[in-house]
Amino acid sequence: MDDLYTRFDNVFFEKTRLSIMTILFKEETVSFNQLKKIIGGSDGSIYTHLEKLIKADYVDKKKELVGSSAQTVYKIKKEGRIIFKEYLAFLEQMLQNQK
Repeated sequence: MDDLYTRFDNVFFEKTRLSIMTILFKEETVSFNQLKKIIGGSDGSIYTHLEKLIKADYVDKKKELVGSSAQTVYKIKKEGRIIFKEYLAFLEQMLQNQK
């Protein structure tokens, strides 16, 4: 039973990063400014969380031109999608065990 609570790494399971993963899972691609608007917090804080997700290979980033300016967009990667689906299955299992 204890392994249920430790099966996700702390990169994924931190509150802000889990929020970012939830948004990216639903939207697939989101700009930095959209994430900041949804999550709140400072640029530095959000950037640090995104970099940890990138380093873990859950998220990818790229620059895009929008009009005359550039923006950074983030996309959930295959590994990120897999771990998020495992997390959803974990939550479903926990809910079913409560019945």
